[in-house]
Amino acid sequence: MVLKDADSSFVDAMVCLGDVIGYGPEPNEAIRLIRERNIPTVMGNHELGVAECDYMDHLNPIACKSLQMTIEMLSEESLSFVTGLEHFLVSHDSRFVHGCPPDSPTIYMFDISNVKMKNIFGQYKERLCFTGHTHNPEIVEFDGDFVVRSLLKKGVTSLGKDKRYIINAGSVGQPRDGNNRAKYVIWDTANDSIELKHISYDIESVANKILKAGLPSINATRLM
Repeated sequence: MVLKDADSSFVDAMVCLGDVIGYGPEPNEAIRLIRERNIPTVMGNHELGVAECDYMDHLNPIACKSLQMTIEMLSEESLSFVTGLEHFLVSHDSRFVHGCPPDSPTIYMFDISNVKMKNIFGQYKERLCFTGHTHNPEIVEFDGDFVVRSLLKKGVTSLGKDKRYIINAGSVGQPRDGNNRAKYVIWDTANDSIELKHISYDIESVANKILKAGLPSINATRLM
């Protein structure tokens, strides 16, 4: 539904911020959609768990079990795709990373203090950076002196031309912000704005597929 909505919004390009796999019942199908559309994709912490088995020890028990079961489902082609992803991408003079810039798939933005955040902005040059990982939409604004962090609200947010931003797009599949619709953002380069979209979909059907696949039941109930 997110891809259909993006198509209807006439976006010119898409980037996937990682964690294509890990909680859902159809990992090969999800990867196939990404590959068919040639959507540039960064490595999420779940893809990292496939590429580097030692990272599994850092996942919580539910996420670890989910990922272990997911690996068993993946085709050789899907495994090759997942393990070949880069930790970050730079495109359209913007940076894309799953966790925290400049290139971490694993660091959560909520673990970063405002003082450390200023240092992070100094580690890369792009004006905008898009992230995921926390499953909560957020916008971090930096004017060169002060960091301001806010919830990214549904709808259009205008950007300041003399400011830099880290924009957390939320989550398509496992939102944790109290709203169970799928989230994604559209960056309007012409108007210098970000639009957070909330997309409804058949949650019950997805939840039933998760349970049928034998994945941890919380993967299903958390969608509700």
